Amino acid sequence: MEFSIIAAVDKNNGLGKAGTLVWRLKGDLEHFKAITTRSVALGKQNAVIMGSVTWLSLPEQFRPLPDRLNVVLNHHQDFILPAGVILATSFDEALEQLVARDDIGEIFVIGGASVYAMAIKQPACTRIYLTRIDKEFDCDVFFPSVDESVFVEAVVSPEQKEKDISYRFFEYVKIVE
Repeated sequence: MEFSIIAAVDKNNGLGKAGTLVWRLKGDLEHFKAITTRSVALGKQNAVIMGSVTWLSLPEQFRPLPDRLNVVLNHHQDFILPAGVILATSFDEALEQLVARDDIGEIFVIGGASVYAMAIKQPACTRIYLTRIDKEFDCDVFFPSVDESVFVEAVVSPEQKEKDISYRFFEYVKIVE
């Protein structure tokens, strides 16, 4: 089953620091929600796959992310999650669990850095939604480079601006050979 990646990065491909985002951009959060909840398949919901650090970085009132099936990766079977949230011990297991269901529309990988690094290399990764922030932040985790021999830039939004931060929404699609 194909899946997409969605992330926001600074000028240096930084994702965050100490398990949290280092910026708050309302427009980016709205974009993230719109992309990950919009289902093209009638009667189906989308799924989001994330590592446990990303899960724990979500404000508690937003866990699980509403209107999406949440899948959390953790190597420990005893990692406690609320009812309705799926635990997978590997990325492959997460995909297998989602493929086995008939109620899933699209699948989105939403972080963190190690999950992105693994997912971007998967043949089933066909699209990347990337918010590029035109500012440097103090980050300790980074998004992998987008290989332009594999993914082509398909859509770029007009510049967005919040306070002193400019950003654009990019969409990359996998080149079909």
